[in-house]
Amino acid sequence: MIKKLTAVLPDLAPWRSSRDFRLLWVQGLVTYLGSVMALIALPLQIKELTGSPLAVGAMGAVELVPLVVFGLYGGALADAVDRRKVIVLTEAGLGLLAAVLLLNALLPHPMLWPLYVVAAGVAALAGLQRPALDSLLARIVPHEQLAAAAALNALRWQAGAIGGPALAGLVVAYAGNVPAYATTVVCFFASVLMCRRLSPVPPVEHAAKPSLRGIAEGARYAWSRPVLLGTYAVDLAAMFFAFPNTIFPFLADELDADWALGLMYSAGAVGSLLLSLTSGWVSRTRRHGLLVVFGAAGWGLAMAAAGWTTNVWLVLMCLGLAGAGDMLSGLGRSTIWNQTIPDRLRGRLAGIEVLSYSVGPQLGQVRAGAMAGWTGARPAIWTGGLACVAAVGLLAAALPKLIGYDARTDEDARRRADETAAAAPDREHVGADR
Repeated sequence: MIKKLTAVLPDLAPWRSSRDFRLLWVQGLVTYLGSVMALIALPLQIKELTGSPLAVGAMGAVELVPLVVFGLYGGALADAVDRRKVIVLTEAGLGLLAAVLLLNALLPHPMLWPLYVVAAGVAALAGLQRPALDSLLARIVPHEQLAAAAALNALRWQAGAIGGPALAGLVVAYAGNVPAYATTVVCFFASVLMCRRLSPVPPVEHAAKPSLRGIAEGARYAWSRPVLLGTYAVDLAAMFFAFPNTIFPFLADELDADWALGLMYSAGAVGSLLLSLTSGWVSRTRRHGLLVVFGAAGWGLAMAAAGWTTNVWLVLMCLGLAGAGDMLSGLGRSTIWNQTIPDRLRGRLAGIEVLSYSVGPQLGQVRAGAMAGWTGARPAIWTGGLACVAAVGLLAAALPKLIGYDARTDEDARRRADETAAAAPDREHVGADR
């Protein structure tokens, strides 16, 4: 019985083998707990100042261009410089932007325009940071532990996502925006201190300087790999059609359940956590493309059900199921990316990955906000969920290599495994226990 239970529990091998993985895991938890305070306070503050779903959804519009531009440049930058430096500097910049939100909230009459400026600045810095952060995993964790590391990272996110939104919702509702933004500032300060303790992660030998030509090289590589294209396209479709988080305050109003706002933000993480706590099987899975497709379709179907029902507890349950589907798809995407992309292109492809899982939610916010202003929050959610299911089905049919991906036979995965094995002695100097 104990052996069967161990088989489904998370694989802790990456935690044991890499000091830097442990450090990033804790740092990521602290950052998320701080970020989620601002994540909930910011759209709620815009709602209070304007009363408009479209004004809240417009956050996605102002974030889109900085995210695209700096995400692509950040990918090229991650291949050319020490990734640790990029992470430290951008984390410090995010802390300064949180301080701007705090100062604005302290004004007798907080202004609206700084909220959009900060949202754009956060998108720019996140675009610069995420390629360096995401491309770090393959350098500090052994190849055979990448799926387990993805599951542990998901578990970390869920730990913050469950308690964070619920706590943030209560803080904002009963104490206001000032304590929420102050918590964000403190968390980013602590995160910078932890990031400074990471081992240096220099670029590969003869790495080229960041350039449009280098970005184009990464884009050509992605375009030539149908499996990678499939992971990007499925995630973009799922997030564009079925990412309604920005209109949760209006959904809570329609259901006459303001008390449930924080729970709505955290319900998806509960479902994700339940999946991650039984993720031991992921380390033995080789058909990761199936995880991407079935997980994204499940996300859309659950979101459709959440928008259709009027019982707040059923809504929360459906949001939890959606979170489990999103986590299943995310584990598949992350593993495919880390198993197949060569290290010399890891930063630039991570920049494209940032666009695939970040641009979708930004556009989804605009879609959900605009449609909610026209039809109401519930129809905006359930129609988007059904559209997500249809889009994922069409993409799966158009990209059969994604469904057929097998880590044991895929040429890129086998080549990447050989590269990692050859570079194993160097890993002792990047993140391994010494």
